[in-house]
Amino acid sequence: MGVVTKRSSMTFFSDPTDHYSHRVRIVLAEKGVTVDIVDVQGNDKPEDLAQLNPYNEVPTLVDRELTLFQANVIMEYLDERFPHPPLLPVYPVARAQSRQLIHRVERDWCVHVDALVRGTEKEATLNKRRKELRETLITVAPLFGESPFFMNEEFTLVDCVVAPIFWRLPSLGVDLPAKQCAPLLEYADRMYDRDSFQASLTEQEREIRYPL
Repeated sequence: MGVVTKRSSMTFFSDPTDHYSHRVRIVLAEKGVTVDIVDVQGNDKPEDLAQLNPYNEVPTLVDRELTLFQANVIMEYLDERFPHPPLLPVYPVARAQSRQLIHRVERDWCVHVDALVRGTEKEATLNKRRKELRETLITVAPLFGESPFFMNEEFTLVDCVVAPIFWRLPSLGVDLPAKQCAPLLEYADRMYDRDSFQASLTEQEREIRYPL
C-alpha cells in the first residue's frame, strides 16, 4: 500500500487494477500533477477512506479540504483545476458531445467490462457478454480511423476512458480480429505509446499485458 506523505497537498486513493482508477491516473499524468497515490485493492482499505468517502470506495481524490469520488467527476475537476493541456473541448457543443461519448462507452462497453472483471456470473452469461462487447467494438472500429483520437483531433477525456478498457480486453478474453479492427487496434497502440499512458500504468496493469 502507498504511503501518504506531506510532499503533496493532493492524495489519490486508487485501485492498481481498476480501469476507473486508471483513467484518472492518465489525466494526472497528462497534467503532470504532483500527487500521492495510495494503492487500495480488495478489502485492504486505509481507515481514513471510509471517513473521506461515504461509499468507502475508489477512486477517491483528496485536494486539501475537498474530497471527490466517482471517476468522471474527478477527471473533470482535474481538467478545470489544471487547465493545461485541456482535455475537454472549449466549446459547449463539443464538450457535451465528449461527455455523451463517455456516457455511451459506460452504458455500452463498461457494463460488460465490469461484469467480466467481477466474473461472478455464470460462464454462459460471461461468454455472451464477451460476444456482445466484441461485436460492438468490431462495429465501431472504423470510427477510430477518422481522427488521430477517438472522434476528435486532440487527446481528450474520452481517450482516457477508452484506452484503459482496450488495454484490458485480452485479459478479459475479448479477442478482436486484426483485419476488421485495424483502425481501432492502431488507435490503441498510439494511446499506449503516449508518455502519460506509460506513466499511468501500475505494475499489476503491466502484468495484464506482459505477464512475467
